[in-house]
Amino acid sequence: MEVNVIKVGDCVELMAELPEGSVDMIFADPPYNLQLENELLRPNQTRVDGVDNDWDKFDGFKAYDDFTRAWMRAARRVLREDGSLWVIGSYHNIFRVGAILQDLEYWILNDVVWRKTNPMPNFRGRRFTNAHETLIWAAKDKDARYTFNYDAMKSLNDDLQMRSDWLIPICSGGERLKDADGHKAHPTQKPEALLHRAILAATRPGQVVLDPFLGSGTTAAVAKKLGRGYIGFERDESYVEIARKRIGRVRRIGDLSLVDTPSKREQPRVPFGTLVERGLLEPGTVLYSPNRRWSARVRADGTLISADFKGSIHQVGAHVQGAPACNGWQFWCFPVEGKLVSIDLLREKIRAEMN
Repeated sequence: MEVNVIKVGDCVELMAELPEGSVDMIFADPPYNLQLENELLRPNQTRVDGVDNDWDKFDGFKAYDDFTRAWMRAARRVLREDGSLWVIGSYHNIFRVGAILQDLEYWILNDVVWRKTNPMPNFRGRRFTNAHETLIWAAKDKDARYTFNYDAMKSLNDDLQMRSDWLIPICSGGERLKDADGHKAHPTQKPEALLHRAILAATRPGQVVLDPFLGSGTTAAVAKKLGRGYIGFERDESYVEIARKRIGRVRRIGDLSLVDTPSKREQPRVPFGTLVERGLLEPGTVLYSPNRRWSARVRADGTLISADFKGSIHQVGAHVQGAPACNGWQFWCFPVEGKLVSIDLLREKIRAEMN
């Protein structure tokens, strides 16, 4: 299969040419079917540069539903069994998209709210300012072993679990592509930060990301930056030209370890006793809880002993706290120059040598 390409044409027809189960992730930014009847004016009567392109116009909801069902069926066929689909939309279409997605037996994993830090104001003053869009993240079925790089998302969020509300600015400034006349090259260009998060969350380096509505090429550009392969389909040749130039300027990273965050669950198992055998912790070393409230001593056999209990780092940690369970790697610390350092750092040192 040809990868790292952009093709001009109808996405349903082009997806039919791909092998079954050939892509790892699909990011779809389909037409929103905005149903705009009149041009939108600011209070000073200047025209808002919104979406009034022919590709966003449909003859009613049924026509839009038929269109949605067709591309989603085609997408399901080319998606790997362990792959996932992202689709983004506004209140105009996302509920219809979600219902059709479930009708086709995709399994919704999350709905993610992209909250815009700088949304377009509601100039008519008759509704709330529309300050977000919704992404649906779905697997092929409820039993799919889809990719989710939990540790990468946690690291990206200052070591806190990533939430499903993403505060990201709309595409503006130097990132916004312009045509020769200084106008927006594409009316719905998405910020690279949004695609960075989605692609990093759901793929690994070397996997292939498909965008059936490529537009100005954001998905392909970010996939290339992150060491993923890309395939883009787009009907409008002027957008394809913009996307190809844009992607041509992107440098693919050489060291793929910089764009990969292996799951801790996939790392080699390192027993606590290995730290003792290797001399990283001597028998008799006193370990402390992060707040120094509890302590225990290291034994030669890789267990700990507190004032009244002996067992593994997990068992002793749970006992001293009166808790049902404890992650001893995160709980116990050892002193270094007056500061407490997690024993997990010693485990990572050994894993690095093993890798």
